[in-house]
Amino acid sequence: MKLVYFAWVRERVGKTDEEVDLPEGIGTVADLVRWLKGRGEEYEYAFENEGIVRAAIDHVHVKPEAPIAGAREIAFFPPMTGG
Repeated sequence: MKLVYFAWVRERVGKTDEEVDLPEGIGTVADLVRWLKGRGEEYEYAFENEGIVRAAIDHVHVKPEAPIAGAREIAFFPPMTGG
């Protein structure tokens, strides 16, 4: 699965994207975030406030409880502002 990071999430993780093989039991975006946080302090820092970071599955914004089965790409980004 491809993971993509934007803005300060990218800066904190230290990469723009990566391909990962998820272990068994990762079924939702929230599960994925918890797993990522266990991969190192850069991920822990990027996702320290899970309620702020947003996610999109295959270019569609989703909530943390969204299932990730069948996803080709999951993107993480901070809240956006603008008009």
